[in-house]
Amino acid sequence: MLSLSSLSHYLRDPASLMSRFLPVKNQSYCLNNKLTSPVCSRRLAGDTVKIGDITYRLKTPRNPELVPVKHLPDYLPQTVAQHLRWIMQKDLLGQDVFLIGPPGPLRRSIAMQYLELTKREVEYVALSRDTTETDLKQRREIRSGTAFYIDQCAVRAATQGRVLVLEGLEKAERNVLPVLNNLLENREMQLEDGRFLMSAERYDKLLQEHSKEELDGWKIVRVSEDFRVIALGLPVPKYKGNPLDPPLRSRFQARDVYYLPFKDQLELLYSAGPNVPAERVSQLLSLATTLCSQESSLLGLPDFPVDNLVPALRVLNSFPALSPQQLVQRLYPYSSILGREGRGAVEGVLSRFELLDGRRPPPPCSIQTVSSSKDGGGLADVTLRTADGEVTFQVPAGTRRPRPPDSSPAFINTPSHVQLMADMMQSHMVKDVCLIGAKGCGKSVIAREFAEMLGYSVEPVMLYQDMTARDLLQQRYTLPNGDTAWRPSPLVTAAIEGKLLLLDGVHRVNLGTLAVLSRLLHDRELDLYDGTRLLRWDRYQALKEQLQFTDQQMQERSILAVHPSFRVLALAEPPAVGGGPAGRGQQWLGPELLTMFLYHSVRPLGQAEEMDLILGLTPAVPKEAAEQLLQLTHTLRKTSDPTAQSLASSLSTRQLLRICRRLSQYPEESVAHAVSKACLSRFLPSLARASLEKTLTNCSIQTNGVLTIGEVSAPVYNPSEKMKIPDVLFYDNPQHMMVMEDMLKDFLLGEHLLLVGNQGVGKNKIVDRFLHLLNRPREYLQLHRDTTVQTLTLQPSVRDGIITYEDSPLVKAVKFGHVLVIDEADKAPTNVTCILKTLVESGEMILADGRRIISGRPNAIVMHPDFRMLVLANRPGFPFLGNDFFGALGDIFSCHAVDNPRPQAELAMLKRYGPDVPDATLHKLVAAFGELRAMADQGAIAYPYSTREVVNIVKHLQKFPNEGLANVVRNVFDFDSYNKDMRDVLIEALHKHGIPIGAKPTSVRLAKE
Repeated sequence: MLSLSSLSHYLRDPASLMSRFLPVKNQSYCLNNKLTSPVCSRRLAGDTVKIGDITYRLKTPRNPELVPVKHLPDYLPQTVAQHLRWIMQKDLLGQDVFLIGPPGPLRRSIAMQYLELTKREVEYVALSRDTTETDLKQRREIRSGTAFYIDQCAVRAATQGRVLVLEGLEKAERNVLPVLNNLLENREMQLEDGRFLMSAERYDKLLQEHSKEELDGWKIVRVSEDFRVIALGLPVPKYKGNPLDPPLRSRFQARDVYYLPFKDQLELLYSAGPNVPAERVSQLLSLATTLCSQESSLLGLPDFPVDNLVPALRVLNSFPALSPQQLVQRLYPYSSILGREGRGAVEGVLSRFELLDGRRPPPPCSIQTVSSSKDGGGLADVTLRTADGEVTFQVPAGTRRPRPPDSSPAFINTPSHVQLMADMMQSHMVKDVCLIGAKGCGKSVIAREFAEMLGYSVEPVMLYQDMTARDLLQQRYTLPNGDTAWRPSPLVTAAIEGKLLLLDGVHRVNLGTLAVLSRLLHDRELDLYDGTRLLRWDRYQALKEQLQFTDQQMQERSILAVHPSFRVLALAEPPAVGGGPAGRGQQWLGPELLTMFLYHSVRPLGQAEEMDLILGLTPAVPKEAAEQLLQLTHTLRKTSDPTAQSLASSLSTRQLLRICRRLSQYPEESVAHAVSKACLSRFLPSLARASLEKTLTNCSIQTNGVLTIGEVSAPVYNPSEKMKIPDVLFYDNPQHMMVMEDMLKDFLLGEHLLLVGNQGVGKNKIVDRFLHLLNRPREYLQLHRDTTVQTLTLQPSVRDGIITYEDSPLVKAVKFGHVLVIDEADKAPTNVTCILKTLVESGEMILADGRRIISGRPNAIVMHPDFRMLVLANRPGFPFLGNDFFGALGDIFSCHAVDNPRPQAELAMLKRYGPDVPDATLHKLVAAFGELRAMADQGAIAYPYSTREVVNIVKHLQKFPNEGLANVVRNVFDFDSYNKDMRDVLIEALHKHGIPIGAKPTSVRLAKE
C-alpha cells in the first residue's frame, strides 16, 4: 500500500503530473484551418469535410432526423480534432472503432461530434447487464394475432448504412456481444426471420450473376458499405465490469480518449467561470488531475469527475464566496466514500493546492424568496442570502406555482436544513443532485419540500437490486386483442412532462442497470426499446427547425423532447467504508457514478435541532420524555462501540418521531419501553439487551362494540366482507395481551406494524386474534425466496390466450381498506421487500401493469384510508436462514417483539390445550423448555425451542394419555439425535427436570436418604 508521501513528487511539481494530460504528438489538426465554428466552414466547402489532410465526402442522409445536432461546440480543442481525424481515417478504411477511456461523457460526445460533422445517421444502444441478443438483432412482436420479427439497432444500422454506437460494452454479460462478431468481421449475420445479411462487396458480385428478385427470394439482404460501429467502453480491470472477449476485441481499432489536456481544460473552465479568479480555477483543475493520476488510484482513491468541473465553476461564478472545499465535497464526497487514510490523502492534496478551509464552518446561506421567472419557460427566480449579501439567480422549476420557503406546516426548518436547501438550490442550477444520508434521516421529506418550493410534480421511482433496464425505461405488455406493446416507465413520462424524478435507493440498484441513464443525466437524451428517441430541448427545437417539421410530424417519427424543466434528484444511503482508504464494503459510489450527480450529504441533526423538529411535529409530547429519548439517542450515536452504533441506527429521526407521536398520545408510557420496542431488544445480544430491557405491565381485555385491551380502546370495525375476518383458536394470556395492547396503540396512530420473533411464539395467532377482535378483514400474502416485485403486486393469468393481470392481495387490501398480513417477510430478498418503503412512507407504489397506488391521479388506485400492513418476520441471525428485514426496513414500521410466554402464562395456556394432562407433567415441560430457551439466549445451543413445540407435545398427551412422556418429547428432540454434543446437552437438561429421555441403566442414580 502506498502512502501519501508517494504523491509528494507530483505535489511539488504539478507540471510533471499534467504531462499525462498533454497530447502525445505535437501536431495540430484543424477544420478549414480554424478551430472555431467548424460546422460553418465545413458546410461552405460543399460536399466534403477536411480535418487536416484527411478528406471525407458527405452523402445526403435518407433520414436526416437521425443525424445528431448541436453536439459540435464553438471551440474545438486540438485533442478532440486529433480524435476526430483518427476516427475519419478508420471510417475511410472501413474499420470499426473502440473509444476507451475513463468514465464521463467525453467519449460519447466525440462520437456524436464526428457523426454530426459527417452527417451520418446514428443507431445508439446503451448496453446493460440485461441486454440480450434480441435487443441487438431482432425482437418478436405480435400484431393482429400474428408473430413477426422487428429489426433492432444492429440490423437497422447494417441495412440502412448507419453508424451503430454501442456504449458500455463492459456492462454486457459474457457471451452476449459475440453475436456481433461476424457482422463486425465479414459484415454477415443470420437473422431469426430467415434472412441473411451479406457484405456489400459479395452481394454486388452475386447481383452481376443473379437478379435482385432471386436474391430477395433467397432472403439475402445487402449490408451497406457505409455501416460502421463505434464502441464506447471503460478499461477493465481498472474499472468494474466484464473484460472484453478476445475475439470481439480483435475486431476493433482502439483509441485512448483520456481527459482533455490541462491547457484545453483550463480554457473550458475559464469560459464557464469568467468571474472566478484564474488562480482558483487552476488550483481546482490541478486537484482534479492529481486525483486522476495512477498514483492516486494505487492509493485506492476513485477518479475525480473532471467533467463535472464545468458545472461546478458555473456555481462558483455565481457564488464567489462559496468555500472551495465545500465545492469539492459536492463533486467528490470523500468524507462519505473514503476511510481515514483516504480522507487524509485527499486533504493533503487539498492543502497542497490551497483549497483547504482549515476546518472552519461554511458561511451561513439561506433561501429568501422563490418566484416564477418573468422570462417564463419553466424557470424560477431564487434569492439566496449569503455572507456577501443577497444573490438572485435562475433555476429550472416545475409547472406549478412555486411555494415560498418556510411556509409548510409539515416541514420544520432547522439551521442545517436551511443550509442544505440553499446548497441544493445552487447545485440544481447546473446539474442533477444526489442526497446521501443514513436511513430515516429525512432525505425523502427534504426532497419533497425542495420540489414543492420550486413548483415541481414529483415522480418517485423506488430502485431495487434486481431492477432491470426495462423496469427503468419501458415495459412490455399485452393489449386486450393480444398484441404486444411497450409502456413508458414513470421515468420517461417524468422526462417528457418536466417533473422532478425522485430516484430512491441509488445505492441498491446494480451499476450495470443504472448506466443506461448515463446519457439522460449527461446529455438529456435517451433511446427507448420501441425506437422512440428523446432529445434535449434545444436539440429537438434545432432539428425541428432544420427539417421544418411540426411537433406532430416529429412524434410520427418517434422523436420527443425532454422538457427543459426535467431534473433528477437521487436519494442514497452512505457507502460502506472499510479499513482501507476506499473501503472494502459495499462501495456503490465509484468513478462512473461520481460523474452523474453533484452530491450533498444529509448530516444527522444535532440534539437541539432534533428537539426543535420533534416539538414542532409532535407538540403534545411530554418535553421531559423527549429530552430523555434524545439524550439516549445521541449518546448511542456518538459512541465508538459498534454494538451501541447498531442500536443508534434503529433510532433514526423517523423512528424518534414515531415514538414521540405515541408518547404524546400515551404519555404514561416509559421511554425505556418505547426504545426497547424500536430496537427489538428481546433479540439483541445479551450485552446490548442488558441496557435496554424493561419489564412490561399486565393488561386485560373487554369487548362491547368498543374493543378495550388494557387501557386502550378502539371502535370495532363494521366490514362489508365478513368472510375475510380471521377466526382462530386463541387462549388469552397476559403476555400476548400486553403485545396486543401495544399493537393497538400504534394501530390507532395509523402506523403499519412489524412483529418479529422466533418461530412458534404465536405471531400469526396474535395477529389473527387482533384482527378478529377489531373485526377487520384480512388479506394474506406469504413471501419466499422467489418472490419478485412483480408477483408482490400482480398475479398474471392467461384468459382466451391473452395475458391478464389480477390484483394481488396487496392491491386488494389497498383498494378495499383491508389489513394486509405479510408473512415470512424475512424469506424474500430485501431488494424486493424494499419497494414497500414508498407505500408505507408516502402511500405510493407503481405496479407492474403501469397503474399506481396514489390518490387523485388518472389510471391510479386510490389508497383506502383504512388500509394497514401487519408484517411478520423471524428475528435476524442464526439459526434463521432469512434476510435481515428489520435491518433493511425496520424503521418504517412500528416494531413489536413477540417472545415465548413466561412460565406461569405458558402453564395456564397449556392447561387449556391439555385439561386432562397431569399438572406435574405440564410443570416438567414448562421448566425444561424454559431452561432450553435460556441456553439458546446464552448461545449454548442454537435452536430456540418455542411454545409451538410444547403445545404439540401437550396435544399428543391429551389425545393419547397412555403414551410415556419420554417417548412423546422425542417428536421434538429427534431432530438433534445425530448431533452427539447437542444430544448430551438435551438429555442432561431434560433429566434435570424429570423427563427420562434417552435413559440407560448407567444413568440410574441412587438418592441419598
